[in-house]
Amino acid sequence: MTPLLWTLVAIQIAMGAFDTFYHHEFTERLAWRPSQRHELQLHSVRNMLYALLFLVLGWLEVHGILAIAIMAVLVVEVVITLMDFVEEDLSRKLPPSERINHTLLAINYGAILVLLVPVLIGWSMLPTAVVPAYAGLLNLFATAAAFGAALFGARDFAAARRLGRMVSGPVATLVEKLPARQTVLITGATGFIGSRLAASLTASGRQVIALIRNPAKAEMLPPPVTLITSLDQLPADSGIDAIVNLAGEPIGNGLWTEAKRRKIIASRVDMTAEVVRLIARLERKPAVLVSGSAIGWYGLWQDQVLTESAKSHACFSHELCEAWENAAKSAADFGVRVAYLRTGLVLGTDGGFITRMLTPFEFGLGGPMGSGKQWMSWIERDDLVRLIAHVIAKPELSGPINATAPIPVTNTKFTEELGRRLHRPAVFRVPAALLRAVGGDFANELLLGGQRVLPNKALSNGFVFRHETLRSAFEAIL
Repeated sequence: MTPLLWTLVAIQIAMGAFDTFYHHEFTERLAWRPSQRHELQLHSVRNMLYALLFLVLGWLEVHGILAIAIMAVLVVEVVITLMDFVEEDLSRKLPPSERINHTLLAINYGAILVLLVPVLIGWSMLPTAVVPAYAGLLNLFATAAAFGAALFGARDFAAARRLGRMVSGPVATLVEKLPARQTVLITGATGFIGSRLAASLTASGRQVIALIRNPAKAEMLPPPVTLITSLDQLPADSGIDAIVNLAGEPIGNGLWTEAKRRKIIASRVDMTAEVVRLIARLERKPAVLVSGSAIGWYGLWQDQVLTESAKSHACFSHELCEAWENAAKSAADFGVRVAYLRTGLVLGTDGGFITRMLTPFEFGLGGPMGSGKQWMSWIERDDLVRLIAHVIAKPELSGPINATAPIPVTNTKFTEELGRRLHRPAVFRVPAALLRAVGGDFANELLLGGQRVLPNKALSNGFVFRHETLRSAFEAIL
């Protein structure tokens, strides 16, 4: 093993670690995506092979048949990597940074093989033997690399087994209250909530018209779906029974700068205005517009119980939700029933608030935020889809509707339940001062503030939550 070869190996390890931590754990969250179970199985086997190679080549010279065995391991590793490339292309859309990183890994690995294979061929010509090869710090480096590869191999194996248990129930039953042969237009159809709603409607035989801004995301929606990129593509004689308006710039993916605030508000208000203009020119009006909103409409109230009749406190979240609801209100001028879903924290492993917590909690680094006394009003994603269908089906439901489970919890209770479900401690409290210093109003309103919201309208109208308690929700999704 020459210094140049060790340098290339070190570069390979660094790029592999970046791919694992940044892409697999942080941005793509493979360990929590059931669709990536087979990819994780491949990663697990490959990481174990890496651990074996690092240990053997880091400490030993293997001669004869043992060198041939190492070359066989390299061949198996290459085959697994090619299988991984195919699996990734079939099961998910790789971000550009991951594709670039994979290309660099492949080029560097090719250079490693060009240098390593002749060495192994030379060793294979010698009598079978194991010769210690001490190289000082390089031996320790190889050991550390082997330990890291084995650790993540075991982690990927365990995650793949967990994903095998994370099987969601029949999606078609989520919208069973809707009349048959309905046509529903969904904006934000490729989002965390919209994609599940679209899947439920199509699986149950309803017709879905999905407005998508990015055609590359069309593959996220199961057929048959009518895809449009602009509401202007719909003719005036289109038959639409209901509209579910969920489109909007994410609010939790960055700090609330002035530019970000304008973008968050404009994306919702402008899209909703487009929906109202569509309703105005349709010859047959839809029966109902279910438009998104959030419990942020109420502002921050500490411990006070909030129902749909509660007043609001001024803050950016209220400003946003008020503007969004007012934009949708205009649809009532055309005889359309309008309902505003004031949604809480939506729980699911494919997106939403909880996804940012899973990785630190899984590694035992989770805990309450600030005092932990702030209330968290939540709803499991499938219950939210069922509630949307319930609102569409019930003509007496209109105006604001709290889309939250009937038993909100404090942040401390939330983190305790998440830690219990993952069999991890939840003791690493994040100081409020740190969150405020980094996040400003974003931290105050989304992380440290809270609302204790009850779904009075839904309950009084006969809606039955499948997951009234947080423990039930976590047991269903984790």
